[in-house]
Amino acid sequence: MHISEGVLAGPVLFSGMAVAAAGTAIGIKKLDFDQLAQAGILSAAFFVASLVHVPVGPSSVHLILNGIVGLLLGWAAFPSIMVALLLQSIIFQFGGLTTLGVNTVIMALPAVICYYLFAPLINKKSSIAMAAAFACGFLAVFMSALLVGVSLYFSEKNFFEVATLVVTAHLPVMLIEGIITVFCISFIKKVSPEMLPGAR
Repeated sequence: MHISEGVLAGPVLFSGMAVAAAGTAIGIKKLDFDQLAQAGILSAAFFVASLVHVPVGPSSVHLILNGIVGLLLGWAAFPSIMVALLLQSIIFQFGGLTTLGVNTVIMALPAVICYYLFAPLINKKSSIAMAAAFACGFLAVFMSALLVGVSLYFSEKNFFEVATLVVTAHLPVMLIEGIITVFCISFIKKVSPEMLPGAR
């Protein structure tokens, strides 16, 4: 879901930089020392998951895992995701440095929103927790796809069809991410429940 350089308008780029900077500052402030290893592992998982991508216009389709990152890190998802995107742009030329802010917001803001929506439900009984986990994975990708569409639309009205294509192309990814998030949360609840929100 990386947006390439040279596509977005200046105001969209600057707005993305401002929101990403604010989110990252809040995330660093809220990141506990004992969460650093967890944040590093989740950043690496995000980095690897989004390496295999299929180009769709000025964007791409790939696994994101921002739902699980947000669920486990909260605001710390911003610096975790930004570091992964920075490395991807430098090493593999995915996205770019000028679009780093926008791409960070596209993937990290839904992660934080999903944290507030679903973190309180993860420690409930199994059926509620698993439904919340699926919804978290699904909605995180859905909101990210919408933000891609909004970014493209506000850059150039003619991008509306491309924006619609990006959202539609991510429908299978939303389902897959929901299922992956269910498996991840189920596994963590069994082997390391202290990693879950509310357990710290």
